[in-house]
Amino acid sequence: METITLTNILLLAAAALMVLGIFSSLVASRFGAPLLLVFLVIGMLAGEDGPGQIHFSDYRATYIVGSAALAIILFDGGLRTRMSSFRGTLGPAVMLSTVGVLITATLVGGLAMLVLGLPPLEALLVGSVVASTDAAAVFFLLKAGGLQLKKRVGAVLEIESATNDPVAILLSITLVELIAAGGHAPGWEVLLTVGQQAVLGSAIGVAGGLGLAALLNRFDLPSGLHALLSVGAALLIYALTAVADGSGFLAVYLAGLVLGNRPVRALPSIVSFHDAATWLCQLVMFVMLGLLVTPSKVMEYALPAFGIAVFLIVIGRPAAVWLCLAPFGFKTNETAYISWVGLRGAVSIFLATIPTLASVPSAEVYFNVAFTVVLVSLVVQGWTLTYAARRLGVALPEPLREARRFEIDLPGQLDYELVAYPVAAGSPVLSHGTLPNWARLLLVVRDGSILSADEAGQPRKGDYAYLLSPPERVARLDRLFVAGEDRPDAELAAAFPFRGDILLSAISDLYGLPVDLLERDLTIADLFADRFDERPAVGNRLQLGGATLVVRAVEDDRVTLAGLSFDDDVEERDKSILNGAALARLLGQRRTARERARRRH
Repeated sequence: METITLTNILLLAAAALMVLGIFSSLVASRFGAPLLLVFLVIGMLAGEDGPGQIHFSDYRATYIVGSAALAIILFDGGLRTRMSSFRGTLGPAVMLSTVGVLITATLVGGLAMLVLGLPPLEALLVGSVVASTDAAAVFFLLKAGGLQLKKRVGAVLEIESATNDPVAILLSITLVELIAAGGHAPGWEVLLTVGQQAVLGSAIGVAGGLGLAALLNRFDLPSGLHALLSVGAALLIYALTAVADGSGFLAVYLAGLVLGNRPVRALPSIVSFHDAATWLCQLVMFVMLGLLVTPSKVMEYALPAFGIAVFLIVIGRPAAVWLCLAPFGFKTNETAYISWVGLRGAVSIFLATIPTLASVPSAEVYFNVAFTVVLVSLVVQGWTLTYAARRLGVALPEPLREARRFEIDLPGQLDYELVAYPVAAGSPVLSHGTLPNWARLLLVVRDGSILSADEAGQPRKGDYAYLLSPPERVARLDRLFVAGEDRPDAELAAAFPFRGDILLSAISDLYGLPVDLLERDLTIADLFADRFDERPAVGNRLQLGGATLVVRAVEDDRVTLAGLSFDDDVEERDKSILNGAALARLLGQRRTARERARRRH
């Protein structure tokens, strides 16, 4: 009976920690606090030095749970990464996630030799443990701050954060094996091991992703089992690769990447399920790592560990980023921001448990140093991500807004998804006039009634619109249903329409509007592409003196139609409609712009 009672107490404690962690995440998002830090603190408070007095020191259980959690998190990261984001950013991102990790580990390892008195291999292990960034922490904080980064910067950070974990894990495990073997393994043997891990991880990962996609499309599983199959397959791919002496974490990321970029049955439900699974994995792993920490032991290494953390933030990460991005023509402010976004997280603390399992010398050092580095990184960098982005000019002028989308899988075909959106105030669809020709409106729920597309006409504020859309274009459809500033439809209806290939100089001359000399030769499309980093959306606005230029239509990320509306204090005589001569002049300017664009491309 005592065993049953103890088991129930443990279940009660685990459930209480889970519920507390979930509600703490709401507080964290409200105040911009790093989520990982909140979960770690909860674990520490429940631990042996906290009021919870839970004694937990099972590194093996931590490694098993951590491996499974990281496999699911990395699979989810690959699942959400679009191959289209690789264009123009794959090279710099891969340089950061490979060469950048090696440079960071080497620089930090050199400092660890001095401040901790460790031999070269053990010092390099300290550097490799803290060399990778935490994708979950980075993008949770960016999203919580409503931050929309410029396309190139955001894509590089996304790909780097998702791909540098397997590299850091591979490097750390290789160093642990070398240290355990006394450092006697020849160089060629180390290179062979690393090559084997990378090749097997890549091959099994790609094959596993293709095989999983084929299984999901081949078998008509009961509702709900598609998502469970994807989680089970992710763990199977990881374990199979690890048993075959390959990089399981690389394999599971690539499997998710392949699956997420192929037409797959029930993909919306799979992605939705992984939202919850990833949150649960992060919560469980972070709380377990917090339980594993003994604050009194952390304090023994606090001073050298704090020095390593400061060095990593100020010198180690920036040096690696600047060296890796130098050949790719990044601007100074972009490189500076990428240098600053180097949050360390659960992967670093997880890697620090491996030396203890392998019984290598100074195992206690790695864990306590890694924990301190993560805490300092989250506090210093975590709370300043949004401020730094705006200060360095890498954030887009409009805050990040997401459409509320509901997806319904249509069995028996892969070409279309049924998606539903609430039509909120300020949604661009209210002023856009028409839907894209590849999206078909099926029905509208309005005031409690279900109307067909013909009966409903154009969507109205307060409607729920149900549409058919190709899966690969759903993200573009989201832009039309993002809630925004509630503006009267008359404002846009009265705006003078201009095609996107009209030169700004023509508009400036006709209406006497101030336009920068360097921008007079730009078209309207060029201006919005420049100001909104190649991602303009319907409803984007730019001020031109006493007038406002508003995007009315976008195709393939280029503005095709804009409206010019005048502020209320502009005299009526300045609002005259373009006469025939002016229109002819604009047509001539359009031809000039078209020729210039053709030469540019």
